[in-house]
Amino acid sequence: MSAVPRPVSAVLLGLLWFSVSGSCSFRVRIPPHEQVARVARFIAHQCDWASVATVSSRPPVVGQPFSNTLSVSDGPRGSGSGSPYLYLTRMEASVQDLQVNPAASLSMTLAQTDYCRQQGFDPQSPLCARLILSGSVLQVNGTEAEFAKKSLFSRHPEMIDWPTDHDWFFAKFNITQVWVLDYFGGLKSVSPDEYFQVSPFRKHH
Repeated sequence: MSAVPRPVSAVLLGLLWFSVSGSCSFRVRIPPHEQVARVARFIAHQCDWASVATVSSRPPVVGQPFSNTLSVSDGPRGSGSGSPYLYLTRMEASVQDLQVNPAASLSMTLAQTDYCRQQGFDPQSPLCARLILSGSVLQVNGTEAEFAKKSLFSRHPEMIDWPTDHDWFFAKFNITQVWVLDYFGGLKSVSPDEYFQVSPFRKHH
């Protein structure tokens, strides 16, 4: 029983290729699992939505975790910034929590892409890479709001036609801690500085 299982050896080699989307003109390769910061940036750029947990402000679960699904984008395809941006309304339950306490946790997984299914990885398998961020959600304005708009509307074009009377605003997840699980051995962490200093992937035309 000493042979390395085929899916594990593939991850070790870091040679598993998959298409990001039909509109992309390049392919991307998942970074080696030893390069934790790059794996984190890679996941953040591939995923279009996230599970965001807030501290509930509503009875009967005040003070308890409240998880919700929100659309995100860290930049247009191929131009990831690492910062997940969101398009929010104060009518949203999670936003009401954030107005009381902006602290939140955000998680994304490659199970949201075709990758894990194509490789036969269960979403809970460590080989189905996931990213967990801790921090807070902050409204952005000016130039950063323009970048957030470009980032989100390019990947979520339906947002352009959402009701204008909902008082929408742009926000970002302000990262204070980064965790990655993409291999056996438990969670790995990197600092925000390490996270933002790396490139998520190399382009292969």
